[in-house]
Amino acid sequence: MNRTLYLIAYDITDERRLNRVRQLLKGYSTGGQKSLYECFLTVGELNYIVRMLRRIIKEDEDRVHIFTLDGRSRTHTLGIALQPKDPKFFYFG
Repeated sequence: MNRTLYLIAYDITDERRLNRVRQLLKGYSTGGQKSLYECFLTVGELNYIVRMLRRIIKEDEDRVHIFTLDGRSRTHTLGIALQPKDPKFFYFG
């Protein structure tokens, strides 16, 4: 199963929608910060996330960016930041 590293950033204006987006992305992320998640996703998982985000956000108020990254490249990290890793398995529960 091929996974690609994505960086998903969001700016959601409503607290309820913000919490729903955060909960959705936390289930797929391997790391990240408040409004930015690193996610190793299959094509199917990415399509599912995009469909769910379209249902949650208000397109005239909220903003979501999904960036494709090359998982083979090393990122520049500072402080306590860690390199993104594609785990051997994911637990969905």
